[in-house]
Amino acid sequence: MGVVQDVAKKADVSIATVSKVINNTGRMREPTRQRVLNTIKQLNFHPSVMASALTGKRTKILGLLVQDISNPLFSEMARAIEDRAHEQGMNVMMCSTDNNAEKEKKYLELLKRKQVDGFIIGSSFHDKNVIKELIDHKIPLVLLTQNDSSLDVSKVSVDDFKGGYDAASHLFFNGHHKIGIIAQHAHSSSLRIKGYRAAHEVYEVECKKEYIYRTTASISNGKAYVEKLFSQKATALPTAIFACNEQLAIGVIQGAKEKGLEIPKDLSVVGFDNTILATTTVPGLTTVSQPIEMIGKKVVDVLIQEIEEGKSLKERILYTPELIVRGTTSVLKESIKDISS
Repeated sequence: MGVVQDVAKKADVSIATVSKVINNTGRMREPTRQRVLNTIKQLNFHPSVMASALTGKRTKILGLLVQDISNPLFSEMARAIEDRAHEQGMNVMMCSTDNNAEKEKKYLELLKRKQVDGFIIGSSFHDKNVIKELIDHKIPLVLLTQNDSSLDVSKVSVDDFKGGYDAASHLFFNGHHKIGIIAQHAHSSSLRIKGYRAAHEVYEVECKKEYIYRTTASISNGKAYVEKLFSQKATALPTAIFACNEQLAIGVIQGAKEKGLEIPKDLSVVGFDNTILATTTVPGLTTVSQPIEMIGKKVVDVLIQEIEEGKSLKERILYTPELIVRGTTSVLKESIKDISS
């Protein structure tokens, strides 16, 4: 059932009556008009969305919400999304929420007013009810890089759990038993942390709570994590760090070098994403790679299919990550505690 039918059923009127109210045409009793308007308000439908549904017209615009466009992951993924959309005769309107609850709601309302045909949600919303409202109103949407089981919609992402497991396992295999992890406040990072914990269980190594640090993604916060670690006793310092984002990984590397540490001799570092940042470090960053271009193209294909079929496919597309070994990890020879005095 579409949005117009929802209103008609709840207000106990015909679709034609709903159309007259929305377009302010025709004659009808005022109580009937008010009942329809009240129903639209109760269901939280936006007039422009209603008008678009009534006419059946499409704007050929997809709304894209990302958490932070300064993050190379989202800028590279946005490019792939835009390219694919253009191939399909669609345009993309993108908004960066900056992990801000107010911006999330503001930009979502903006895109609704622009009557976008569907949404690609690549931002972890503080208030999930905002997303659930879109689902309830049967507005086409697909989650990008968010494998959130609490939202019953299509999702396109990488296997974050496996990525976290592979990153930690690589470090254990190289002789590290004190592995720190710095992650974002995001569902994807939660899964990466679970993978990191699972590797500890497999290798029968205690997972220390003080090694786990959650923050927002930035180079400065990666450096702050290193400062936090060095405020602890030298014997508690990890010999390797898994950063769940490459901005954080760069910050960790810079922070470590400022402390006089050599990478990877004194500290091994693993990142996640395999964006352009991974090749700009010296040495190159060992990282968990996700197929950014493939994910970007697939999320557009799924959304367009849902728009054309008029229903949610509720697909769960999970790509397999790949560990790319470069120069920031090595076999443990000397731990940080030996040089931190």
